[in-house]
Formats: sequence, C-alpha cells, structure tokens
Amino acid sequence: METDVLVVGAGPTGLALGVDLARRGVPALILERARTLFPGSRGKGLQPRTMEVFDDLGVLGAIRAAGGPYPVGMIWQDGRRAGEHRMFEPVAPSEEAPYDEPWMVPQWRTQEILRARLEELGGRVAFGRELAGLTQDADGIRAVLACGETVTARYAVAADGGRSTVRRLLGIGMTGETLDPHPTLVADVRISGLDRENWHLFPPRGPGDGFLAICPLAGTEDFQLVAEFPDGSAPDLSPEGLRKVVAARSHLAPEALTQVSWASDFRPRAALADRFRSGRVFLAGDAAHVHSPAGGQGLNTSVQDAYNLGWKLGAVLRDGAGADLLDSYEAERRPVAADMLGLSTSVHRGETRRGGATRQLSLGYPASPLTRETRTHPGPLRAGERAPDGRVDGVRLFDAFRGPHWTLLALGGAEAPRLGTRIRVVRGPAPAAYGPGLFLVRPDGYVGWAGGTAAGLADYLAPLGLR
Repeated sequence: METDVLVVGAGPTGLALGVDLARRGVPALILERARTLFPGSRGKGLQPRTMEVFDDLGVLGAIRAAGGPYPVGMIWQDGRRAGEHRMFEPVAPSEEAPYDEPWMVPQWRTQEILRARLEELGGRVAFGRELAGLTQDADGIRAVLACGETVTARYAVAADGGRSTVRRLLGIGMTGETLDPHPTLVADVRISGLDRENWHLFPPRGPGDGFLAICPLAGTEDFQLVAEFPDGSAPDLSPEGLRKVVAARSHLAPEALTQVSWASDFRPRAALADRFRSGRVFLAGDAAHVHSPAGGQGLNTSVQDAYNLGWKLGAVLRDGAGADLLDSYEAERRPVAADMLGLSTSVHRGETRRGGATRQLSLGYPASPLTRETRTHPGPLRAGERAPDGRVDGVRLFDAFRGPHWTLLALGGAEAPRLGTRIRVVRGPAPAAYGPGLFLVRPDGYVGWAGGTAAGLADYLAPLGLR
C-alpha cells in the first residue's frame, strides 16, 4: 500500500487528523490494530477550544446532538444527599467565545462521529492492522505490518496511545511520573436507583477506603463508574466485581448494576515524550503526552495536536510550502503539552480548580517561528493568539474561518493587499476583541501575522506557498 501520510491509531487524535487531511485532498491511511473503534467512555469531556476545532472540521452539530452539559455533582453520605459540588467554574458565553462550557460526549461516540466524517470525505480506517516495523530515509517511510503487508508513505504520525509502538520503534523516551500508585477502575454501566441529573459522588467511608463516582453519560442510557483502590488491590472488572464495589461504597444494592459494557483499570500518570518528531515521523496525542484524567485535558490536547499538524502537512504536500514548516509542529505543541500536563497534574492533586485555563481558549503560540507581530503598539489581539469569534460587517468570523484556507481580516480601515485564492479576505469595522489592523488567521484559528499595514506580509507568505 502507498499513501502520503500513514497515521497509526484510530483514536480521537488519528481520526481528527484523518478528517483534516481528507478535506485538504491529502491521501492518508489510518491503521488500527483493533478490529473496532475503542468501545469506552474514557475521555468524555470536550473543552470549549475543542468545540471550536470540531466546528471547523464539520462535526460540531453531531457532537452537540450526541452529548450535553456536565451535571452538578451530588455528594452522598449514608444514603442521604449531603451537598452539591460543581465540577467546573461557570463562565458566561460571549460573542468572542460562543462555546462557554465543557461538553460531555463519551469517547466512543466522539470517535464514531469523527469516523463518519472521515468516510464522508473519502478517508478510511484499516482495522486489524498492527504495526511491526518502521524504517525511514530521506524520501519517505516504510511500515511493515504484523500480517506481512507493507505501507510506504511520505510521512507518518504516531497516534497509537500512551504505550505507542511507533515511539518505541523510534527509540524516543518519555519522561514523567506516576501521580497515584493506587489502581483506579473505570467502567460504562447501566444502573438503577440514581437520577441522571447529577454526577453522584460517594466519598470514602473510612480510612483506607476508596471513593466511588457514578456519572450519567450524556446522550446515552449508561453511567460512567469510577472507583479508586487505595489498598493497591487489582480491581475485579467482572460484573460481579463491580456490583460488590457499588454495594460496599454506596447505598445501592448489588443488583442495581444491571449491565457492564466496558471496564478497565489504570494508574494516573503524567509523562511527556522527549521529542515530538523523528525525521519524517511525528508523535501526537497520548503517544506524545499522557495526562491524569483530572481536568479533562488529555483528549482535548490530543485533538489539537492533530489540528496543528494537519494543515502543515497539507501545506507541504499540496500547497508548495517548504518542508521546514513541519519543524514548527514540535516547537508549538510540545510547550503546550507540557503546560497542560502541569495543569492536569495540579487539578489531580487538588491544587487547582477546573476553571478558565482548562477551557484551553487562552492557549497560543507567541514564541512560535510562525508568529510575526509587526506593530509597535499592538491592540487587544496579538499575533500568536487564538482568533476570537465575532461579526464583521454582518459576517460571523468562525464562518469565515471554517475550511482549510487562511483568512486575512482587514479591520478598522486597514487596507488589504491583493492575495491568492487560498486566502479569504474579510473587511469591515474592527470588533473590540481585535482592534484595527490586518490579522492573518492560520487554518487552525490562530493569528500568524499582524500589522498596521501590509508591509512584510508578502515575505511572511512566501515560504508557505501563499504569495
């Protein structure tokens, strides 16, 4: 088999990357060693920035229909409701940031939606294909599969999880720590006797006991069950084992748990790959960074890795951009991943609440080699920052940004030069979140270049194949 980009792993990272490449007309093959998509709810929280990404990728409507807002936590003591606990600090929506709260969608459903979008665009996943070997040279990569097949590609992306085969074959180390040595059980279950309006929290009953949390999964009839085992014992993942946990840690009878559709256990860990690239191979998602589930940063950071890398691969493979553009992937994403690891670890340890930072709207690339701020006195929005939503002369900006193109905003009387067809130009009054000037918005929604005039813009565009 031959393709432009080989993606190893059909989780949220690999599927989001596949969608982005497919809409750019870049041939890609996604390999998945399992015979089906991941069946569990594990990464169930989508942050507002990821909702913006999904808006651009054309799946936001399906994502919103499939999920719902996070329920209020209900703390139980001795079979009585003892108080409420809000998982996230509330933030009011605004024109600049229309998606104001995390959205709950079970991971398996997010993956189904991304796969459907991928196939709609002509892409595909090759299931039951396990990677066994990987070599590369100056012209491309050659992958050998366990079944004996080979795949050649110009580039490859490891999206194969925290125990990444690709990362191991490349010899890239991963530095981190185990945040909690105690095993944690997570399962998707059907359970009676609990309402679906609350996230039900059962604190430890005594020293040495573990907590139990049972959260209704929006858009389904299931609950996600999470239980910690501070005694270090291996959780029993059978239905009978889960029933014993429910009965021992809550007021519910064992038979209240009627069905188990998926169960797993893990030890919370935080780790960062020493590099995000080796030649023509890139690491993305859990292959590059592993988070505690606290704070809901792992899946979101992973999808945004794919969103960052997709347009750059497309620019090099289809638009004539220089190959050194790909150097910016690690330069931009590794610092972000490190920051998000620190944040999720802090939330895990109870040092930080789930608040504004966890929404990921404030992330940007101010130190990136792709960031150029030419104004002596910038306004409220600087190059390297996320381009907010808003309206300019009746045009919604997120509508203008949607698609694989670049967008130039000429605001407050700033004059736009004549540009190529791959750059959409929007002219009009300056929204307060921007101020007057010229703002070149990258395909991933960040301001790459900003100026009061067009001086220097052509030089910025030339290496990108856009002049």
